[in-house]
Amino acid sequence: MIRTTVIIHPGALGDVLLAVPAMKRLRARFPQHQSLLIAGESVSRLLLDCRVIDAWLSLEGASCSGLLAGSIPISDELNDWLGRCDLAVAWTQDNEGTLATVFRSCGIVEQRIQSPFSPELKARHQSDRFVETLGDPPDDLSTDSLLQMSSHLQERGRAYLDRVGIPTGRPLVLVHPGSGSCHKCIRPDVFAEAIEELRQGGIHPLLLEGPADRDSVAGLLELISAKPTVLQGLDLSLLAGVLTQVELYIGQDSGITHLAGLLSVQTIAIFGPTDPDRWAPRGCHVTVLHGAPCACRSWETVIGCSKKPCLAVPIHEILTACRTHGLNAATPRNSTRCALSPPISYARVPS
Repeated sequence: MIRTTVIIHPGALGDVLLAVPAMKRLRARFPQHQSLLIAGESVSRLLLDCRVIDAWLSLEGASCSGLLAGSIPISDELNDWLGRCDLAVAWTQDNEGTLATVFRSCGIVEQRIQSPFSPELKARHQSDRFVETLGDPPDDLSTDSLLQMSSHLQERGRAYLDRVGIPTGRPLVLVHPGSGSCHKCIRPDVFAEAIEELRQGGIHPLLLEGPADRDSVAGLLELISAKPTVLQGLDLSLLAGVLTQVELYIGQDSGITHLAGLLSVQTIAIFGPTDPDRWAPRGCHVTVLHGAPCACRSWETVIGCSKKPCLAVPIHEILTACRTHGLNAATPRNSTRCALSPPISYARVPS
């Protein structure tokens, strides 16, 4: 009988991606086990494609929806996974011990149930906090911590860009103007000026529009004379394949920015009210830009802050960062470029 490990992660895209190094630690610790992730559907499918996990179940699905409330699993599939489980990890609070009781009723002896926001954790970066919940030292930022892209996902990304008519003779920059909150976004005119400058320099800009980015993209397009191609409706695995085809990604504090970082894509990550020392993707391929240190003491204060000096990133810093990443018109899209390179601590460029 093949034994299993089971991971429950109720977080959003960026939160789940920040836990990838911890998931890969578990896989290395239990190389003969099958691993099950119970999380959101789109990110779970991606992690299955990248072989971080062996199987997944949707946390919102009928077989898992009652787990966090302490219901005994009624799905035969989930019961089978839990019945063979040697270690169950749940990155969530379990103040009443209901989830722990479910695990014990399934015969699971070793459990790790802890929120990555627990004040008991000492690590600074959120990825390291996930690792700490496992009782391991912080991640060493090796390539083993990153996502290994399969060739078929890279081919999907290349075929998609060909299908929508993106030229192969010019370098591509993918700009994501949205985020999980408008309070983490720089002014659209800064992005607009950056896109115009890149286009004049022979770079082909692309805009990414996610499900919650319609207003951000529409507002940005109003400021741009020559409208760039907008990529929309991409599933997460296809987007990952597209990211391997671009020379540079520019985004803000979002799950997509974490995806770019995990794929070792050259990345410019713009941060403001959130602390990059805790939340930014890491690696020598990541440059973090930010304005003045955020003085807001709570998210409510951030929402009420109209000037947002922490997001006042000058256009020249974005363009300088583009040049630092080697972006120039003589570097066309290379479909054979490897998606991984050895990372070190991120480069931080203050304003």
